Amino acid sequence: MAGQIPQHFIDDLLAKVDIIDVIDQRVSLKKSGSNYSACCPFHNEKTPSFTVSQTKQFYHCFGCSVNGNAISFLMEYEGMHFVDAIEALAESVGMEVPRNAQAAQVRDDSKPLYTLMESIASWYQSELRKSPEAIAYLKARGLSGETAKRFGIGYVPDGWDGLLTHFPKEEAAMIKTGMLIKGDGGKRPYQRFRNRIMFPIRDRRGRVIGFGGRVLDNQEPKYLNSPETPLFHKGNELYGLYEARKSAQDAAVAIVVEGYMDVVALAEHGVDNAVATLGTAANQQHSETLFRTVPGIVFCFDGDRAGRAAAWRALTATLPCLQDGHEAHFLFLPDGEDPDSIVKAGGAAAFQDLMSTRTPIIDYLYEHLASELDMTGIGGKATLAEKAKPLLASIPKGVYKQLALRRLESLIGISLGSERAAAPAPAPARARSASSNQEAGLTPMSRAILLCLQNPSVVLAVPPDDYEISPQFPGADILLKLIAYCDSEPTISTARLLERFRDTNRYEHLVKLATKSYYPDGREIEEEIARNEFAHNIARLRERSRQTLTDQVALSARTGLLAIKRR
Repeated sequence: MAGQIPQHFIDDLLAKVDIIDVIDQRVSLKKSGSNYSACCPFHNEKTPSFTVSQTKQFYHCFGCSVNGNAISFLMEYEGMHFVDAIEALAESVGMEVPRNAQAAQVRDDSKPLYTLMESIASWYQSELRKSPEAIAYLKARGLSGETAKRFGIGYVPDGWDGLLTHFPKEEAAMIKTGMLIKGDGGKRPYQRFRNRIMFPIRDRRGRVIGFGGRVLDNQEPKYLNSPETPLFHKGNELYGLYEARKSAQDAAVAIVVEGYMDVVALAEHGVDNAVATLGTAANQQHSETLFRTVPGIVFCFDGDRAGRAAAWRALTATLPCLQDGHEAHFLFLPDGEDPDSIVKAGGAAAFQDLMSTRTPIIDYLYEHLASELDMTGIGGKATLAEKAKPLLASIPKGVYKQLALRRLESLIGISLGSERAAAPAPAPARARSASSNQEAGLTPMSRAILLCLQNPSVVLAVPPDDYEISPQFPGADILLKLIAYCDSEPTISTARLLERFRDTNRYEHLVKLATKSYYPDGREIEEEIARNEFAHNIARLRERSRQTLTDQVALSARTGLLAIKRR
């Protein structure tokens, strides 16, 4: 992705943007020494562990280890793609994004499609106002005009060519977006949606990317979604997410329901944090997307066999997302009920009463597995443990996983201590000398790279001719690149340095080094000491390089002498 936009522009953008402004618009930051802090927006916590450095233009959470620059923050927090994050930042500082010709063509092709889809949504809304039948249907479903407006609900009249009549120059674009279907044998394209209540599907930026339609007559299928298109990938999107994020910013959970009518019916009664999958089973990407917004997910399913099968698929997809601070529950509805019917009969209070009966995901995991076993005997308990192991293995390491294992132990009546990774004991405090970093497990190469990333001006401490480092040493290529970048621009920030490596396989490792403390006790290193330490580590690498060269020469000489003797 970064290759589509010139690197020099990304550098200039990150130099112009202040990460404090970017994050503070979305998360309230407080000054804390030379940095800023807040409760992490990516996991649930009461004590702030999310730190933002204005000097480094970098953020890091000591609780969940999330980190990055202004671009990374928008990608994580807003769910944007890389190019979208670049565009948003550029717009905020009045810069225009340049691209190479091929990338520009791709983006230029997409932009008018978004505009067209928004125009179609507006036309559907105007048609709704003209249709007494459609208005009567929505009123019968208990929806107000305010809710219809908030979700952009519209109506498409019966007929085959309404879109072509209103957008005669957009035939090719409407085929591309799935709004028209090509006719057989050269016949004129026709509308995919006819005589349906129309629900615009928006991406996380609020752009219309597709539609869902609900019939007013006896057509089949009752519900119909847009097909896969360059804009719409149903397995990635959630209906109502954009609206929920606007209306329920302080929500602790997101409620996943089965259809758009459930989402809008709940919103009508003040439950603004519901979303729906779009004709697909809940998958891992859905869970990851929601956990970037809220710490909890409640999956709402029918209580029948099909509903429980869907719950199990959601469970297996969500377990890998359950890092500390995340939680998921299942809410099984009474027979014949759905969220729409529940709030229609008893309002939001009735639904909230049901919410209090939801089952934690780990409880449901064990209940589901145990339901097919005889848990009174040894065999049943052993089988439960065997079936649970691969599922629990998919949960990220942390306290949550430890507690899930402990719950299993209580069910089977024995300790699985040998299979549960114990929490590491805190390391004892060490003497506050720079040399103590050697015990932190960092090699001279890693220490030099770390110092270069965190304090780019350290390169000024070493004359250019002294960087005699063997290219055979692991990491030498990265260190020499960093030195070149820093030497050409000593005031470059950590964020901008890291951005140069985003598309390489070293990026994640470099990010870890950029957030790692030079000292084992977590202190920040002072600038003067950083320069001295950098010079010291470069000297060690230079000495090792010379020794390596000497050894190679000696080996070559010995090899040559042996060859002569053998003659």
